[in-house]
Amino acid sequence: MKPLREYRAGIIGTGFIAPVHIEALRRIGVQVTAICGSTASAQKTADEWGIPEVYGNYDHGALCQSSSVDVVHITSPNKAHVEQALAALQAGKHVVCEKPLGMNTAETARLQAAVHAAGPNGPLLAVNYMCRFFPAVLQMRELVRRGDLGRIIHVQGHFFQDWLLHDTDFNWRILASEGGPLRAVGDIGTHWIDTVSFILGAPVTSLFAHLGTFHKTRLRPSGPVATFARVDRAEMRPYEVDTEDFGSLLLQFGRADHDFVNGVHANAAISQMAAGWKCSLALGIYGTEGSVRWDLQQPNEIQVGRRDQPNQVLQRGTPGFDEDVRGFTDYPGGHPEGFPDSHKMHYRAIYQHLASGRTEPILFATVDDGHEEVRLCEAILESSRQGRSVAIG
Repeated sequence: MKPLREYRAGIIGTGFIAPVHIEALRRIGVQVTAICGSTASAQKTADEWGIPEVYGNYDHGALCQSSSVDVVHITSPNKAHVEQALAALQAGKHVVCEKPLGMNTAETARLQAAVHAAGPNGPLLAVNYMCRFFPAVLQMRELVRRGDLGRIIHVQGHFFQDWLLHDTDFNWRILASEGGPLRAVGDIGTHWIDTVSFILGAPVTSLFAHLGTFHKTRLRPSGPVATFARVDRAEMRPYEVDTEDFGSLLLQFGRADHDFVNGVHANAAISQMAAGWKCSLALGIYGTEGSVRWDLQQPNEIQVGRRDQPNQVLQRGTPGFDEDVRGFTDYPGGHPEGFPDSHKMHYRAIYQHLASGRTEPILFATVDDGHEEVRLCEAILESSRQGRSVAIG
């Protein structure tokens, strides 16, 4: 297997998530050789992280053509993803793209076509649904696949944040022109759906959605503002909101490649206005023999429920939460692993797949998964607008 230290990554984008990629790549030994963004932000990020190649003025094309880059990580706003990913693929570079993969399925279909046309030895495209790589999620997946919970009956949960609770909270994701027509569901709800689908090993086959916008009008800064930043109200101006603050989803999942999941019903509440909840992706999976519950804000524990036996709390790195996730956890029990580690494990899985000559199994989200998530978003919008269930063909 090729050593991971021989791979070189270039980063497009310099916002909140870019340093997460940079740090995680450094932790697995991958070289970060190039950064692209506005001239000032790209230089600032390069200086902070010791990145040798700087591409200012948002010149992603030049970064994609660099002979010092093997894999392009796209961490820019949603509307730029497809254009930048196509430029990287056309330059023969592998791509790791933030979600959503594109603004609509017409766009993401272009990426599908480009990847498929290149064939099995062409550039790889992975989408950053990194919640798959929390050890707890991988452990729950194995519990379901082994039948430890029996036949799965239903799933419930939520993804709650509060960073857009006030009408003065602003970020480019609020604007449909920048992030797409779905915001709360598109930004965090898709993580919940992808995580549950990954655990069950089954796709969504139909859904019913209700979306709501509490703040019909918000205030925005007169100039650019970083994610999670706070701005004085007196320096803001009003605008009409064209994305949702929260949503309720009813989902039907199809059949898995094992006997324990077939037609499972799920319900999820999604909100970016849930006061006190910072980043709570919570889910419970309920079967005929038992249940499991997990929350991203307590990432190292799984609660196991039984009808006729004592309930359990399984802890990462201890018996019952170990063998099934070996290779996806680095520290012993009692030494917490969380959000940054899920990115590290995700990128390790991608780069090890490449380093192995593509013989390592694909657990990460592919271009096809990214396209399907955008298709689900379009179905969710249709369902909410028409007030009816929508089948996913």
